[in-house]
Amino acid sequence: MRALVLGALLTATASAAFAQSPNGVRTLSPPGSIKVEGTWSLGARAGDFVFVAGMQGVDPATGKLVEGDEARIRQAFLNIKLIAQSEGATLQDCVRLTVYVSDLARIAPLVDKVQAELWGKPPYPPRTMFEAKRLFDNDIIEIDSVFYAPVKK
Repeated sequence: MRALVLGALLTATASAAFAQSPNGVRTLSPPGSIKVEGTWSLGARAGDFVFVAGMQGVDPATGKLVEGDEARIRQAFLNIKLIAQSEGATLQDCVRLTVYVSDLARIAPLVDKVQAELWGKPPYPPRTMFEAKRLFDNDIIEIDSVFYAPVKK
């Protein structure tokens, strides 16, 4: 009986963290990631692909934007990395980046620098970067990404 109750609790906890569509698309919310408020998910797995929501440089421990442009950009990439890794992907498995910045001339060089440091070496994913008039919380960056992470059979 105790095992049955424990199993039911684990199932309830898992279903709260991971929702699944009728076609098997599963939302993602790995431990250590930022907290979601509202009607969106951090990521979703659809077959062999992992889609990560637009990430900002929010510190998961505080829920606040990290201070400093370069540090904030790095944290945005680290937030993406955490979600991708939860599904078995590395940064080299990224197949698409879309980077929204508040000031292209000022932020683009920092994005290049941080991305080169975190990736370490190619392959680098296809990337589109453009300036947006205003980002959420008047932030300087938001990064949207897609990863290839074949389902283990």
